[in-house]
Amino acid sequence: MSAADDVAAAMPELANWVGRSRLVPEEIALSAVRRAATTFDLDPDAFQVGDALPSHWYSLFFADMPRQSVIGPDGHPKKGAFLPPIPLPRRMGAGRRVQLMGTLKVGDKAVKKVEVAAITPKAGRTGQIVVLTMRHTILVGDETLAIDDFDAVYREAVPPGSASTASKPMPAPEAIWRDEVFLDPVQVFRYGAITWNAHRIHYDADYARAQEGYPAVVQNGGLTMHLLLDAALRRARGPLVHYTARLVRPLFVGDVAMLCGAPPEGGTMRAWVADKDGFLAAEMTLEFKV
Repeated sequence: MSAADDVAAAMPELANWVGRSRLVPEEIALSAVRRAATTFDLDPDAFQVGDALPSHWYSLFFADMPRQSVIGPDGHPKKGAFLPPIPLPRRMGAGRRVQLMGTLKVGDKAVKKVEVAAITPKAGRTGQIVVLTMRHTILVGDETLAIDDFDAVYREAVPPGSASTASKPMPAPEAIWRDEVFLDPVQVFRYGAITWNAHRIHYDADYARAQEGYPAVVQNGGLTMHLLLDAALRRARGPLVHYTARLVRPLFVGDVAMLCGAPPEGGTMRAWVADKDGFLAAEMTLEFKV
């Protein structure tokens, strides 16, 4: 049976997952905020109870916490435990669309509503894929602070000894501003610890090479987005209210990447990441209140 046949056979069951939701409570503890601050080279003592956090920091909290017995061989929860049982073995973040209406504060008792928004099979250039869209709604009491539609792509297995396929490389645009960043293995580890991300491609080089066909440990896409947001916000002219992000090609820990962008035009800014060879690795459009 081919991967496409497996997906087609599973679709009736997968369709029953759409609309399912659960709640993930979180206390925005000062100790957790200070750990996050140090990971991004900020002074941890600058944060006190009651302080507002940067609006995009909601993604550093509300981690799923599966028991060890339900962790699969790739470090993700086994299929059907927290996420739909999509019959393709490889999972990678692909992008997100985020609305920001408020900010978390240190000490808040908050909740993330996690909802299966869509499950979409597609025939990709590299074989059968399924796009899973999860909607994350961040709430403090009755106030909605953020709505994040997050896409993950499920792919077929890599044949033993084969390299993972990637999208056709595209040269990154000419940038008006740029920040060089070293994809630091220590920062990747600390980010994974903060977000409780156990996906083995982000820390286990042997697994990344042998099982998923990558040449090295893969940079965490969530960390890439966070670093690009930080770089763009240093050039912003107002508070961030919306952004879309797309991961185009994998980056690898130990490499150097370039965080790039264009100047704001009205309330909009384009930003992107170029890999060490100058190819587009990620792109983002940000909207600000002006």
